[in-house]
Amino acid sequence: MGEPMEPPFNTVTLIGVGLLGGSLGLALKQRDLAKTVRGVGRRQSSIDTALENGAIDEGFLALEEAVIGSDLVVICTPANAVPETLDAIRPLCSRDTVVTDVASTKFRICTHMRDAWANPYRFVGSHPMAGSEKHGPENADPDLYNSAVVFIEEENDHADDAYKKVMQLWIGVGAKVIAIDPEIHDQWVARTSHIPHITASALAQLIDNPEEALPFIGNGFRDATRIAEGRPEIWRDICLTNPEAIGAGLRGLITDLESIVRAVDSQDGKALEDFFDRGVQTRRSALDS
Repeated sequence: MGEPMEPPFNTVTLIGVGLLGGSLGLALKQRDLAKTVRGVGRRQSSIDTALENGAIDEGFLALEEAVIGSDLVVICTPANAVPETLDAIRPLCSRDTVVTDVASTKFRICTHMRDAWANPYRFVGSHPMAGSEKHGPENADPDLYNSAVVFIEEENDHADDAYKKVMQLWIGVGAKVIAIDPEIHDQWVARTSHIPHITASALAQLIDNPEEALPFIGNGFRDATRIAEGRPEIWRDICLTNPEAIGAGLRGLITDLESIVRAVDSQDGKALEDFFDRGVQTRRSALDS
């Protein structure tokens, strides 16, 4: 038998050990992609849970202890905290350290990095299209990223080895990697992820008397509002870091809803049927393509 292959990463540091960070840690360890996985958490209880379920080998409350000596750092914090985290770890990273993130908005984060970090860039923004309405290290899943799409920012003045290592990370955990311009990425995910979550939350809030509503709640309401159970601080930060695309999408949605209000008020059956038919056809063409 041949010698076992060396893991591609020596030490990986996960800043944030919740669902996304914890799941990545489990995947790295189960697939032998890293010799050591470190985790940074805000609370000792989160670190303890991540240690107990095997997502990390070492846990820290302080960035300095965790980042120094790492060859790969993955920022798994809410989107609004990524720029300040980048600023905090920059002096702790060696000239060989590679940095990425998992935030679902990219343009502001990547722009901040370009303003603050030296060229060639060793930060490559990432967004795995993976997650759950559940959260916390106790819900970490080693298969969360398997077969998931992961967007990474297009190669543009990045260090060659940094870009290759981020690609290697996501391919290693089973993901399909797509390179994209950060601004275009944010425009699309506003429509396919961010606005659907906002509308799910708005739909849930139509129920002003839950006890009275209970007998009337069927699969339609459950399916349409399931994602409304996501962590509020995560979605607050998504809205704050992608305001242009979300605002434009919401204004378009409001225009559509206002046209439906007019059709309902005027009893315009054809306009209503046309609206629902467009929804059927658009959904089918998007999901079947």
